Amino acid sequence: MSQTERLWKSKQEIEWRSVLNRYWDYVKPSHLKVEKEFDSLDSNTIKEMDANQWFDFLLNKYFYWKYTAPNRYKTTTIQLKKYLDTSNGLNDLHLIKKGIFVLDKNDILKGLKITSQIKGLGTAGASGLLAVLFPSYFATVDQFAVKALTEVNDLPERPYIISMNPDQIKIKEAVILIKIMKEKAKLLNDDFKTSFWTPRKVDMVLWTIGR
Repeated sequence: MSQTERLWKSKQEIEWRSVLNRYWDYVKPSHLKVEKEFDSLDSNTIKEMDANQWFDFLLNKYFYWKYTAPNRYKTTTIQLKKYLDTSNGLNDLHLIKKGIFVLDKNDILKGLKITSQIKGLGTAGASGLLAVLFPSYFATVDQFAVKALTEVNDLPERPYIISMNPDQIKIKEAVILIKIMKEKAKLLNDDFKTSFWTPRKVDMVLWTIGR
């Protein structure tokens, strides 16, 4: 039995918290500040941002957090900066934010579709932004989550997950992955008699154990 599968079946909260705490061991020192900020982010501060503040948040905070490799940060932010090329660009970007904050957060597919309209964000990037803003409803999907979940042999969705391309996760695939993490968070809270666990915390565990 793999380490991931053993943890997935574990009824010991100390084991889950131990892996969650190890998440911080893998954070680059250069990104620790923004990681800590996002770990306790008040989404209302983002909701109240004007168009320029929203663009700055994406450019200097979110994209920096999500795309830790310098080359990926450069290529994705080139796309984001295209909003500066037209007079209505930043307003268009701001409208996407408004759409994010009025959506039914239980509608995972719609959330991903709206957020992935942001230039430079693919499905994984869109899921990450939603997870940062609404950690109780969304989780980040990435190659590490896919890798980790393929190791849970009795997971009903495992055959489907195995067929995924971890580097090019499709929106419908992301919906499945987020639902799995959302349901796992609920089960953990039920098992451990707590409200501590969120889909975002489950994705942090998978990111850590899937490395």
